[in-house]
Amino acid sequence: MKALVVRLNAICDEQPYATSWYVKNLVTGEEADRGGHVAFPTGSTRKVAIMMAVLREVNRGRLDLSEPILYEERLREGVVSGTFKFLTPGFTITLRDALVQMIIVSDNVCTRMVMERIGLDEVNDFCHALGMQDTVHRTSVPRPDMPADHRLDEVTVTSACDQGLLYDLVLQGSTDPAVARRMGCSVEQCAFAIDVLSWQKLRTKIASLLPADAKVAHKGGTGKRGRMDGGIVFRDGHPLFIITGYTDQVPVTMPDGMPGYVSAFNTLGRLARACWDGIPGAPAQD
Repeated sequence: MKALVVRLNAICDEQPYATSWYVKNLVTGEEADRGGHVAFPTGSTRKVAIMMAVLREVNRGRLDLSEPILYEERLREGVVSGTFKFLTPGFTITLRDALVQMIIVSDNVCTRMVMERIGLDEVNDFCHALGMQDTVHRTSVPRPDMPADHRLDEVTVTSACDQGLLYDLVLQGSTDPAVARRMGCSVEQCAFAIDVLSWQKLRTKIASLLPADAKVAHKGGTGKRGRMDGGIVFRDGHPLFIITGYTDQVPVTMPDGMPGYVSAFNTLGRLARACWDGIPGAPAQD
């Protein structure tokens, strides 16, 4: 793990902006991080916790994934991300499908649908119950006019380690009933969450330099100050590693003239690729 940590830090040290990461080798159980408990804007990586908090409420009998939700005109006001904002209001989808769209294309019309059924207090309670000490959810849907120099306390924040903990618990909970109960969910719900995360269509960050057929259960984010992503990477059907990465204060234009977001994408992709190359899979069983 030492050599991998050196490589990951070298990738970050090349950049003029702040980068934080957390990695867990799922073969050996080893963990490492860089500024792992420094708070960063979440972007849409916050939606993993929202999904799991919703599933907790479903498990408690307070929400129903089959509940129909009418897409109303008001739901697309001020929305920037996703595809629903381009569609004609008036049709109905289920809460389950709103969750899926919130994750796989980061649709904020659907995020608004979801957040009207679970409040920020419930989401924060879920995170704090798990020990996500650096995470605070402050908004249901971010302001579209948020300036690039906004303060941290104006947005939802998290840390690389908090997100790593969340992914680890979801993964463990998909096979271990005791861990699933810790989250207030069932094994089946945790397995469903991993399925949804693996359907992710936006693969420009940690998945960008991995083999095209690699399974990556992840959720990325776009912020006014940086880009971020995190998830579980599988090899040959088996979980290989968890990685979460956050960038902040990314310049609009890099010294070489390229857009800053391209550099952030590339940095996150290189971090994940270094893990893919540096973490061997589990040995074959006799």
